[in-house]
Amino acid sequence: MMRTSEPPRDDYLIRCRKLGHEVPFSYCRCESNGLPCFKTIDCWYDHFLVEDLLRRELNAVDWGRAFEKPPKPKVLTLVDLIEQAKRSDKI
Repeated sequence: MMRTSEPPRDDYLIRCRKLGHEVPFSYCRCESNGLPCFKTIDCWYDHFLVEDLLRRELNAVDWGRAFEKPPKPKVLTLVDLIEQAKRSDKI
């Protein structure tokens, strides 16, 4: 079977490594404030030519913002999530 750079339909789901449940590609391509999740290429490369598609869709600045910045350390992510939970608990 030839792989294509055409993304799968929204009824095709894979497990999100960040969320822990299944999501469509349409979620991954705009998960980060309108930009793709930094894990999108890693997660979807087995399913279609995702990097080809994203390189065509994103300009150089957005590509850099999405894929070339270092990921936030997990400890900081956990601290942020705890702070968000504390704030939402007070509401």
